[in-house]
Amino acid sequence: MDEFRLPALATPDESENIPKVLAERISRDPEAVLIERKLNDAWVPVTASEFAIAVTATAKGFIAVGISPGDRVAIMSKTRYEWTLMDFALWSAGAIPVPVYETSSAEQMKWILSDSGCSAIVMETSNHERTLAEIKEELPSLKHSWVIDEGAVEDLSSTGSEISDDLVAQRIADLTLSDTATIIYTSGTTGRPKGAELTHGNFVELSLNALAELGEEVCPPGSRTLLFMPLAHVFARFIGVLVFPAGAVLGHTSDTRDIISDMGTFRPTFILSVPRVFEKVYNSAEQKAAADGRLKIFRAAAATAVEYSRALDKGKPRLGLKLRHAVFDKLVYKKLRNILGGQATHAISGGAPLGERLGHFFRGVGLIVLEGYGLTETTAPASVNTPKRIKIGTVGPPLPGTAIRIAEDGEVCLQGHNIMRGYWGNPQATEESLRDGWFHTGDVGELDDDGFLKITGRKKEIIVTAGGKNVAPATLEDSLGGHPLISQCMVVGDQMPFIAVLITLDSEMLPTWLSNKGKKEMTIAQATHDPDVNDTIKRAIERANKQVSRAESIREYRILDRDFTEEEGYLTPSLKLKRDRVLTDFQEVISEIYSGEPPREQPH
Repeated sequence: MDEFRLPALATPDESENIPKVLAERISRDPEAVLIERKLNDAWVPVTASEFAIAVTATAKGFIAVGISPGDRVAIMSKTRYEWTLMDFALWSAGAIPVPVYETSSAEQMKWILSDSGCSAIVMETSNHERTLAEIKEELPSLKHSWVIDEGAVEDLSSTGSEISDDLVAQRIADLTLSDTATIIYTSGTTGRPKGAELTHGNFVELSLNALAELGEEVCPPGSRTLLFMPLAHVFARFIGVLVFPAGAVLGHTSDTRDIISDMGTFRPTFILSVPRVFEKVYNSAEQKAAADGRLKIFRAAAATAVEYSRALDKGKPRLGLKLRHAVFDKLVYKKLRNILGGQATHAISGGAPLGERLGHFFRGVGLIVLEGYGLTETTAPASVNTPKRIKIGTVGPPLPGTAIRIAEDGEVCLQGHNIMRGYWGNPQATEESLRDGWFHTGDVGELDDDGFLKITGRKKEIIVTAGGKNVAPATLEDSLGGHPLISQCMVVGDQMPFIAVLITLDSEMLPTWLSNKGKKEMTIAQATHDPDVNDTIKRAIERANKQVSRAESIREYRILDRDFTEEEGYLTPSLKLKRDRVLTDFQEVISEIYSGEPPREQPH
């Protein structure tokens, strides 16, 4: 199939906007809990009316200092309550929030603030303020700055005390679906990040249609979700809007080290995450079972979960499998669900491929992971599996109001109410991406007869070997990336006689793995030469090679003594690999791979 579309299930009036969606939720039940804030290790409820008062007071502060409709204002912070508050306050003032990742360098910060022409910025910490100080003289349009940890909310509320509620109401009333809601800069795996201009309509129409398709089962009124992904990322930002018309309760956690403990106390009913988190949950559980001498039980339980999920696809699990599944539910699965708070029934995964085995494992455990697909330019989801329409291993059919087309060269093209207006101040990039009424994603994929999309790679990442074989790295990398010892990996071999891979080790998992193997502690550098580590990596490569043809298989590998991290510039803030940077910095290692004798055949 070359094209598949689903009609919209919700078509809001042109006069709608994001603040009005919030107002409608507040008007339904002003005393209902809208958000729970973590204060002094306790979750404190914030009612709809309380949040509305805070949003209006903060919006007045922005108006009082001269923020006009259409002005761009940056937000640089970890995921926290104040991020959402500032977002809605700026929208209520008619302004355009511009997210900046809280880990951004001064140079990255300067590019976003200057390119978008921000007149003000809200930062989280004094460290961010010091970063701003390095570049402030080069930002003549930047007039105002506030620091959340130094009383930004209180300062803005005080500053705007003389502004009338009517002025805020008028700013909101003047906004339409066509107005720009935000400019979100792409991760920038190559070149300068581009600012995707997303409208109020992108968020409102996509939210209402996603709820029409998913809301009843995934996020009905009273459901709960804990945001831990960066709100500078479009996925978290979209959910930060969706929860309000859904009638869900929103929580925030800013420290990734607190995710599991916060899940346990907040007790979400649905989870938003990226595959890496699900891999970590699985790998940690497996390693803990090994440490407790229960590895055989865990692996049997995992195999049963996968078998049970696959049987659901075929109709109905047989009696023996159901009984075995029930036993493991008490011994293993319930404990895993409790790690996530004990109430979660669904999770939505995006940002990278989840992998079929993990999808089946978590469904078998009792958490249905609905894998989806989208980009910054599509306001997050363009397609997603739903509880009623699910095919594990795909990213689902298009959401209502969205169309998917596969071009002749395999590129995935999208159309719908979720597509950005264009790239801010960059007509050339806009024309290259938005052609003939379709957004050209740069991803390669295929549609099945039921309209389910499967992503098979990135056009720019396709490797062509010296023998002319086209190789999509994603299949191999996704398989290897799920191994507990592997942190990052990158397949290489463009214009070379065979495929190879660079691998980095997971520093968090290595000590547990070594302990479970009865081995002494060692550094990452020492581990790269350890025979047992290398044997384990070789077996992982053998398993990955079974998914591809012999010509596409990995024939050589190198374990690096350092990781690909965001801090060292190898990953974007959304954890995408900057391949060009890796190729440049590790060219000597890659050259060494191909300078020796032809590799021996790998088992396949």
